[in-house]
Amino acid sequence: MIPDLRSSFNAKFTPDAYSALLAQLDRRCGGPIQFRVAETPIFLAKTLLDAMADEGAALAHHLIADHAYLEAARRAIPAGYDVAAQTSHPHFLTADFALVRTGSGELVPRLVEIQAFPSVFAYQAELCSTYREVFGLPGSLGIYLGGLSESSYWDLLRRTILGRHSSENVVLTEIDPLHQKTFTDFYLTSQRLGVPLVDIATLEPVGNKLHYRDAAGKLTPIHRIYNRAIVDELIARSIHLPFDLSRPWDVEWAGHPNWYFLISKFSIPWLARTEKFSVVPPAVFLDDFLAGSGRDFLATAGVPLPVSDNSASVYADLLLKPLFSFAGKGIEFEPSRARLEAIPPVDRAEYLVQQRMRFESTVETPFGLTQAEIRILYVWPDDAVLTPALSLVRLGRGKMMGVDQNKNQQWVGGSAAFYI
Repeated sequence: MIPDLRSSFNAKFTPDAYSALLAQLDRRCGGPIQFRVAETPIFLAKTLLDAMADEGAALAHHLIADHAYLEAARRAIPAGYDVAAQTSHPHFLTADFALVRTGSGELVPRLVEIQAFPSVFAYQAELCSTYREVFGLPGSLGIYLGGLSESSYWDLLRRTILGRHSSENVVLTEIDPLHQKTFTDFYLTSQRLGVPLVDIATLEPVGNKLHYRDAAGKLTPIHRIYNRAIVDELIARSIHLPFDLSRPWDVEWAGHPNWYFLISKFSIPWLARTEKFSVVPPAVFLDDFLAGSGRDFLATAGVPLPVSDNSASVYADLLLKPLFSFAGKGIEFEPSRARLEAIPPVDRAEYLVQQRMRFESTVETPFGLTQAEIRILYVWPDDAVLTPALSLVRLGRGKMMGVDQNKNQQWVGGSAAFYI
């Protein structure tokens, strides 16, 4: 953290400036932001962001090279959602990090989650720009990673999303995109890259190709899909697509759906057993924990556990997480033995138990010290390398860092990181 920048920002902050920030975002993003925007960005040393970016990239490369892991992860893909023509690597990746304090007092990053799925690339760039403009932040403060500038960032996104195709034949698909909380990102992406925003449930199959209706109602072939539809939501909402998702359609994917499962929370127990990745907290699959071997691993890794296990035992230092969920859904703190055993045996492989990380409160605000979770956003075009591009920040003072878990508070929510 950069104390001088923090104290200067806090001293100059006014509620009117925050109102101006929100108004500017609403004007630029196609309507009101549907989640809380934090009053402040954070200010970091670039070395810290680069360290997180390097760790996330190393984890991803390790997983992609681990054939045994990929085979196990593939078996976790729900029936009917194993999509053909899987790409050799994901086009998008996110790695979330907590800042924790070690026993020696050092502030270090620890992995919260890694996911091969797109994030709010367009919105986050706009948020950074608006923070800088409204609060008069120095132009010397950086936001882009991987040696990128604003222009090369957008060029990298364009190459990754469009590939070799014209924008009219590339679509951004989501479930009911106009009513998603992330609509602002879809809107900005569509405006900037010219790609149509299309409900995935309205795609029309003709022969071996998928099509969409343009604004004039013309049936238009799709050559590439920038996929933002999450399988969990398709299943939870019982949405039946008008085409068989697993069929080998003549279409490219920018963000192939399989990678959502192949690099996800499913990977954390595997990574936790790889000694070179100290950034990964101890974690095991729930079925292994209840069978005993997973419990032994956590105990050996130094996780505090009750001396004996009975139905009343509470695991104060563990989290229970469903493997395939988003926005923090389904995470439980301090689960009891009874709660873990209540999950049917057939479902236990779809959960993990992980050591709880206690975020260090590092951001000084008028409402006290606040915690920051930092997400590194990566882009990986067809013809290039995995590149850290930008960061995203969540500020919070509750147990969880998502914007949904920090309602009715101030100086929390979606934020950004500026570095020197």
